[in-house]
Amino acid sequence: MANFRKIGIITSGGDCGGLNAVIKGVARRAYSSGIEAVVIPNGYAGLYNLVDMDNIVALTADRISSIQASIAGSEAGHSRVKIGKIQDPTKYERIKNGLKKFGIDGLIISGGDDTGSVVVDLLAQGIPCVHVPKTMDLDLQSYSVGGDSAINRIAVLTRELKTTGMSHNRILVLEVFGRYVGHTALRGGVAAEADCILIPEIPVDFDVVYEDMKRRYFSRIERSDVKAGTYAIVVSEGIKTITGELLYNESVGVDAFGHKKLAGAGKYVRQQLEKRLKNDPEVKEFMKKVGMYAPGVYEAPEVREVVPGHIVRSGHTSAYDVNFGEKAGAAAVILLIEGKSGNTVVNVTGNKIHYQSTAEIIKRREVDLSEIALFESLGTCFGRKPQKYDYELLVETSTKIERFL
Repeated sequence: MANFRKIGIITSGGDCGGLNAVIKGVARRAYSSGIEAVVIPNGYAGLYNLVDMDNIVALTADRISSIQASIAGSEAGHSRVKIGKIQDPTKYERIKNGLKKFGIDGLIISGGDDTGSVVVDLLAQGIPCVHVPKTMDLDLQSYSVGGDSAINRIAVLTRELKTTGMSHNRILVLEVFGRYVGHTALRGGVAAEADCILIPEIPVDFDVVYEDMKRRYFSRIERSDVKAGTYAIVVSEGIKTITGELLYNESVGVDAFGHKKLAGAGKYVRQQLEKRLKNDPEVKEFMKKVGMYAPGVYEAPEVREVVPGHIVRSGHTSAYDVNFGEKAGAAAVILLIEGKSGNTVVNVTGNKIHYQSTAEIIKRREVDLSEIALFESLGTCFGRKPQKYDYELLVETSTKIERFL
């Protein structure tokens, strides 16, 4: 068992729900173990500049109480900084000197795959670290705090947008975060009963999307006594075209970790649908039939894209993420004390703390496509021709529940 007198808390990468719960879990468990917990502000940028700071915040009992676990974001702050890319040959010595200056014996760091890669890096430099998984993208091998909160936000936004869609008979496209995986778009879209969900794992055939949209949208308005209807699409920012081409904004460049900054998926989907609506001779006849047609003014249904952006990762944390965050934060302290540096907290079930090597946890996990056919059988469009759901029946022998995996 390692002897820790003071531990530093870092949150890194993008903000999301659950991080304040992680901070409280770490601080409270440290406090009860006779260990002082301090905040290293502004992510890895703060860690690099620690040596120049005059003081840092100690999480005393009063300071811990002032943190609201149910509020998204992080009291510790964030930055998208990769230590290895800092152009300073003395960067690791600088970091070690900063830790020594404040008597910090080890770090608990909460973040996603990029953050986790730096955890591995710091461990190789002899700095004890334990990782708490955090990413609303849910692209790690384990569940990550922030995922459930983001999914709930996406579901609420999509459901609420349907009201304006119904009022104007619009086709709505909601673009959400997720980078190269579609977990949040999928789960949020299903929860909102979206008509179509487009995810990076399935290259999009826009002819399929258009035909599904046209069939459902036309039918809904024709059946309505007031001739009202809408069609909702949830699209992940990292979708690919049918040729496998990733949509991104070349002018924006890449982030600190070398990832292309994704943007414009919602706009691209809107343009593809508008083009087909304009060139489809049946659209004008439909508009006339349901009393929507106005020559030269309103000749085809409107398609609107909505990009909530950071609204999805802001606001409040879901109850599940508060529970998971506090447990994972507390478990991280235990792992650090037990000398389990270089590992990620996976879960806490009863008196069992599940953990795994951070190097393994940060390997990308994509949506299991074998499940998509089940939702296709329920009528959801995924931008491809529906496939048969091939299932097998298994007798459950464990009460363990894996969430979103």
